[in-house]
This record gives sequence, C-alpha cells and structure tokens, in this order.
Amino acid sequence: MPSGLFALLDDISALVKASAASLDDVPTQVAKTTGKVSGIVIDDTAVTPKYVVGLDPSRELAIIYQIAKKSLINKLLLLTPAALLLGYFAPWAITPILMVGGAYLCFEGYEKVHSLFSHPDGDTKQEQVIEITPQELEKQRVGSAVRTDIILSAEIMAIAYSQVNGQALVNQIVVMVAVAVFITLAVYGFVGLIVKADDIGLHLADPQHSPATQKIGRGIVKFMPHFLNWLGYIGTAAMLWVGAEIIAHGLPFTAHALHALEQSLSSMPVLAWFAKALVLAMAGLVIGFIIEKLVGLVKRAF
Repeated sequence: MPSGLFALLDDISALVKASAASLDDVPTQVAKTTGKVSGIVIDDTAVTPKYVVGLDPSRELAIIYQIAKKSLINKLLLLTPAALLLGYFAPWAITPILMVGGAYLCFEGYEKVHSLFSHPDGDTKQEQVIEITPQELEKQRVGSAVRTDIILSAEIMAIAYSQVNGQALVNQIVVMVAVAVFITLAVYGFVGLIVKADDIGLHLADPQHSPATQKIGRGIVKFMPHFLNWLGYIGTAAMLWVGAEIIAHGLPFTAHALHALEQSLSSMPVLAWFAKALVLAMAGLVIGFIIEKLVGLVKRAF
C-alpha cells in the first residue's frame, strides 16, 4: 500500500511539473497569437469609435465601458467555451459558423455604404429624430457595436484556438483567456483614448500651459473631428474586407486566389496589402448587396 501511494504521488508530481512547464510557455503563445490576429484587432479598433460619435460626450467612456464589458464576457463565457467544445466535438463546424459571421459583417458594411449615398426625404429624417430618445439611441449603438464585436471576437478566439490546438486543456484555456483579456483591454483602452482625445486637447490648450503646449492642444482639437470622420470610413471598409476575408478563407478556391495575389506582389508588401484589402472590400460590397436583396425578398414574402 505505501509503495502504491508513493507511486501515485510520483505520477501527480510528474503531471504538475508537465503542466507548469507547459504554462511557462503561455506568454510566448499569447504574443504569437496576438501577432496573428493583429489585423482583426486593428479593424476592431477602427470600427468601434463610429458607434460613439454623435452621442453625449459625457457618456462616451461609459458607453465604451459597456461595449468592452460585454465583449470580454462574450469572449470568456461564450466564445472560448464554444471554440474548445467545437474544436473537440465538431472542428468542421468552426469555419462555416465564422463564414456566417463574415456574411453579417458584409451585410452591415454594405448598409453603411448604402446609407452614405442614399438621400432620404427630409420629413422622414425629421421623423426619425423625433421618434428616438438619446437613451434609445445609446442602447441601439451599444447593441450594434456588440453584435459587430462578437463576430470579430469569434475570429480572434478561433485563431487563438488554432495556435493551442493539440496542447493540454489547461494550457488551451489559460492562453485563450489571456488573449481575450489582453486584446479587450488593448482595443477598448485605445478606443477610449481616441474618443477623449479632443478633451485632452482642450486641457492642453488651457492658458495655464506654455504656448507650445497650447498650440499642440489646439492642433489636437482641430484634427480629431477629421480623424474620427475618416476612422468611420475606415471602420466601414474594415467590416467589408474582414467579412469577405473570413468567407474567402472558408472557400478553397478563393483562399488560393488571395494567396496567389499576395505572392504576385510579395516584393511590394504595402502594395500587396492594399490590393488585397481593395479586392476584399469590393467583394464584401457585392456579398452585402446580395444578402440585402435576399433579406428584402424574405421580408416581402413573410
């Protein structure tokens, strides 16, 4: 009996040592995964500020906090368990689910582009302003932001899972949780800095500061509205190209075509990136247009 107990303790000790050795590599795996999803993280950062622009400035940080909190909850309690369960029981289902999310991004991106070029009747515009309260508008913006975020987050967590697939379960969970927390804090911390930059500029422009500091502050205040405006366009384009890229990677033919495009311009990395982004954005517009028409047909039918 004592020898059996000692053997069991030896096995437990070996297991603990193996787990510890595996966990030692977590920072490296988190850094590697973050590098893999950097493009999606940038897109997420570009998309989010447009949901805050135009709302009460005193509510900006509170709104970002709401979105960030729901994003983190979704990553930790929904997407991480879903990725682990699907990866174990039905790995074939991950790509189609992501493609459905990509189609939604294309649809939403197309609607944003369509609204830029449509000219609604003036009375209708007035009606919309009267019918919705600031609280309802804030709720709508938060809901829309969370829906977009969950698709981008799903892609992030799927990539994170692909980096740890085949490792010990504890290691998979620790890496994915670390990625979820780090990326959420990074994205929404930076978004908060962007939307409050004008307040920082006003503070620097205060007469109590030196003339050089005041000049910088006034420059920030003048620059930020233009920056946020362009960031809104970039965010819409990002929704289109990320959505189309998710779909393209799920189809062997289009995945190979994208790879061939990148390879043909490999000597000019910046041009290759712009060419790929432009092709995907145009494809996203086409996909969004088709989905919008299908949604319209279904609405009319039912």
